[in-house]
Amino acid sequence: MLSNQHLDMPHLGDLGLSMATFLPGISATVWINGCNANTLVPIYYKDICVPPLMFDIKRAKMTPLGLVDIGDVMNDPMSEEGLPSIIPIERASGNFMFIMSEADRNWQSAYYAKLACDRLKAHGKNNYELVRYEKAGHFIEVPYMPFCLANFHAAANQVVYFGGEPKAHSEAQLDTWKRMVNFFKKHLAAADDNFKSML
Repeated sequence: MLSNQHLDMPHLGDLGLSMATFLPGISATVWINGCNANTLVPIYYKDICVPPLMFDIKRAKMTPLGLVDIGDVMNDPMSEEGLPSIIPIERASGNFMFIMSEADRNWQSAYYAKLACDRLKAHGKNNYELVRYEKAGHFIEVPYMPFCLANFHAAANQVVYFGGEPKAHSEAQLDTWKRMVNFFKKHLAAADDNFKSML
């Protein structure tokens, strides 16, 4: 997927959520600090088009460190103009693990995760779990990856502030990895009980 030249990194969360929603055979999805709405470009599947959630770059601000904070630039998916961009995840047959960082300044991932869970619950679904990290930033990576306070953001075309505190963020990465492994073991059970992970 990453080798596709038409796919850029900032779009992976909502693309993954869309795949879990529309494509058959996806039984487990881990969604880390994503958006419950489609962003950047329209997503097409058969006769369905999910338009992108729009943004207002004028809401960006400068941090005391001189970094650009884009955490509030996206329009609210629950606004009248944002509703068509919400991914109808209640259509998914698989299970979800929503991981969200409350100190994420890439965007409002805590709010988006809550909206996703509320939507599933409103449709009578209980195929999800929500994991919350109070002081972690946007990039929850594999364990022992360095904390990323800011980096170049392809969609913003500049270096942006991702939020979080180093110690809490690193602890969140360790915890996330354990939780993801257990989640996938539970929902991607192999037919052969002797199957061992190659990771």
